[in-house]
Amino acid sequence: MRRILTLSLIFATLLTSVFANAATPDQGRLNVMSYNIRYSKGQDGTNSWVFRYPASAMMILDQKPDIVGIQEALEDQFEYLGDYVEGYKIVGVGREDGKKKGEIMAILYNTQTLSLVKWGTFWLSETPKKPSKGWDAACFRTATWAVMKDKRNGQKFVMVNTHLDHKGVEARRNGLALILSKLSEVNPKGLPIVITGDFNVYPDVPELSDFRKAVKDARETAFQTDHEGTYNGWGKAEPGKIIDYIWYDGFGSCTQYETVKKEYMERAYISDHFPIKATLVY
Repeated sequence: MRRILTLSLIFATLLTSVFANAATPDQGRLNVMSYNIRYSKGQDGTNSWVFRYPASAMMILDQKPDIVGIQEALEDQFEYLGDYVEGYKIVGVGREDGKKKGEIMAILYNTQTLSLVKWGTFWLSETPKKPSKGWDAACFRTATWAVMKDKRNGQKFVMVNTHLDHKGVEARRNGLALILSKLSEVNPKGLPIVITGDFNVYPDVPELSDFRKAVKDARETAFQTDHEGTYNGWGKAEPGKIIDYIWYDGFGSCTQYETVKKEYMERAYISDHFPIKATLVY
């Protein structure tokens, strides 16, 4: 009798645990997105920002990511996302002056699921503390980092969002090395990390080889994934052009990766890049 009672209690405890986990399915998951929004000064005809800006907000509200790395946003786009994507806040600075001038590598986060602990920006150059161009880069390049706390489980993690140079090979290689070095500074406790960005290179280039030894590629490690091109060039890019990434380390697994091709406002392209998203498990 005592054995039956003990087994019954164990079974009841297991059932309680299962139902508790089922009631909060997202408690142990982090939904991450990377999105090159295409800067608002682009001469893109009917694809110009003035025609497509509501679709970008609509996409984020529909996909409901916990956190998004936004590349190429200018001040007007940065403010639009902060004002009109309900339930989200945004941080970042302009790459030209460390304030509002130039493209912003922004971090947008869902205030219902995450809280911001601290954040900052550094330049991918030999002088990372001030606006500067590094090595053989054609442009000023930055990385924005943030320490975040997940309100659902108390877990902290570090997010980095960047946009590597489109011409400088040394700038890309050294910029990635700098990101890893800075991560060790802002993350002394070894929290899980997420890195998003437009890397401007295909997956098999040599400058990614050392970086791949330090972090995992969500596209390659997810249980459910795709290998669709991320740069669409408004429908004119060569098929399969993958240059946008979500990387991670310190998480248990990546369950899903997706190139988001869903149409919004009947637009085939809400940017010249497709957003990408991944689900990470703590």
